[in-house]
Amino acid sequence: MFFLFSITSGLFLGWSLGANDAANIFGSAVGSRMVRFRTAAIVASLFVVLGAVVQGQGASDTLSDLGRVNALAGAFTVSLCAGFTVYLMTRRGLPVSTGQAVVGGIVGWSLFTGNSADYRVLLQIVGSWISGPLLGMAFSAMLFVFFRWWLRKLRIHVVVLDSYLRTALIVVGAFGAYSLGANNIANVMGVFVPSAPMVLMDFGLFSLNGTQLLFLVGGLAIATGIFSYSRKVMDTVGSGIQSLTPEAAVVVVLSLALVLFIFSSTSLSEGLKAIGFPSLPLVPVSSTQVVVGSVLGIGLVKGAREIKPRMLGGIALGWVATPLIAGLLTWFSLFFMQNVFRQEVAAVMNHPRQQAPTISGEIAVSPVINLSWVMLFIVLSIVVAALLYYIVYQQKKRLVAENELLMQQNQLYHTQKRLGDLEVQAVQADNLILNQKLEAKRRELIQMALNISEQWGFLSELNERIQNLIQATHDENAVAALKQISVIVSQRMSFSNEMEAFYGQVETVHKDFQEKLNAKFPGLTDQEKRLSVLLRMNLSTKEIAAMLNISPKSAETARYRLRKRLGLALGENLYHFFNNL
Repeated sequence: MFFLFSITSGLFLGWSLGANDAANIFGSAVGSRMVRFRTAAIVASLFVVLGAVVQGQGASDTLSDLGRVNALAGAFTVSLCAGFTVYLMTRRGLPVSTGQAVVGGIVGWSLFTGNSADYRVLLQIVGSWISGPLLGMAFSAMLFVFFRWWLRKLRIHVVVLDSYLRTALIVVGAFGAYSLGANNIANVMGVFVPSAPMVLMDFGLFSLNGTQLLFLVGGLAIATGIFSYSRKVMDTVGSGIQSLTPEAAVVVVLSLALVLFIFSSTSLSEGLKAIGFPSLPLVPVSSTQVVVGSVLGIGLVKGAREIKPRMLGGIALGWVATPLIAGLLTWFSLFFMQNVFRQEVAAVMNHPRQQAPTISGEIAVSPVINLSWVMLFIVLSIVVAALLYYIVYQQKKRLVAENELLMQQNQLYHTQKRLGDLEVQAVQADNLILNQKLEAKRRELIQMALNISEQWGFLSELNERIQNLIQATHDENAVAALKQISVIVSQRMSFSNEMEAFYGQVETVHKDFQEKLNAKFPGLTDQEKRLSVLLRMNLSTKEIAAMLNISPKSAETARYRLRKRLGLALGENLYHFFNNL
């Protein structure tokens, strides 16, 4: 029962690894909608479990060679501290490796318990943290060059190529998931291997020993992380650092799978050793850092100059800070686990500071602290504190710079807004002046029309009186004189000059109205167009008759005919119709 409780910290690490690192394999495929998430999750889960069970022993043995955590309480503490370190570094925005945290925890356990750590193995592991991204960069560069040449040579149709790429993403994703499980299961369950039960379960076609059963449980934890939480991470990665074309995504995932496979394949390592080549270290490497190296490799081939030293510095800082923090946290946690919770953190304690005199048959649990170890951990604590201070300082500096930039952008926005408001006010003022001018012009036209109408009415009445005098007068000379006067008055009633000036100004003031009228009713005569303008000016029938030099009855008839031409319903107001045109 205690064994099951102890591996919960490893299961949490497995869940976190599945939730985050699966995005390195299928992030681009799912983010670009080339592969459905359900398909990616099923393929990744099956092959990550298969890789963990079949090929997970190699990297796990290397961690055991580094430091054999031979007590469940110690393994639980190492795994828990590694998980907390990963969480802490992730919150700080640093690219972090679960393997680096586990290695730091194992070293911290070795220092606390006095069990010797194989620093030759530690050197190999640290070397893989550098060689892994470099190999990923080399593989991706070579594969990308070959893949691009091959596609140009084949000249595949774009629809067929899209189908091939979808299949390729699934195939290399399966290989990547297998390699991820084979390489990174050591991070999840490696520290529990020395405490694994000595059992052998026969399933007929195959059998699993205690270690493989432990890897099976860890693989299932990874699969659970893939199904339960990786979709959001895949969508983020698909539009983030791996916002790649499908061709480049295939190359990146294949490069990642090759690197993980190389650092976890016992057969490959032994085969190289058999033919005289140096054997490869079987160590867990960070899939995230290998992906970064692979993306940089493609960028170098493309001639991109977007490699950010700050990003590379963050990766290097994560390499240093993660194992140091995990080691220190493990050391202090083991102290509390042993002295407060009274749990045995190591089966064999060889270091003098773990040996204490017995009192009444009981073992004293307070270690005798060696001064050299105290000094070492003080120095390490200072280094870690300095690193954390540097991280916080850089973040504060970045936040200050971002706030200053934001303030400048806000000031620019407000300045542009004020300029925009001033421009709007200037336009509104111009429009107001223009409207005032147009209104004055309209009033002037109406007054001109009224004057013409009054004069026409006066002359019409005068001509009518002259006609009455002609009928009442019998003097032929007088009649002849009156007829001459009547002709003159009739000629004056035409107002030809005034009307030409009037309609000339009407065309200027009501130009937009006339264009709309012509566009909507192209069949209107000039007389009907003039009548429409006069109606829009809200002149009376008598005034319209004077302006058109016709009788009021003829003006009424013209209004009626115009209403029919426009298709207006009975009772619809012509003035409102023309002003809303």
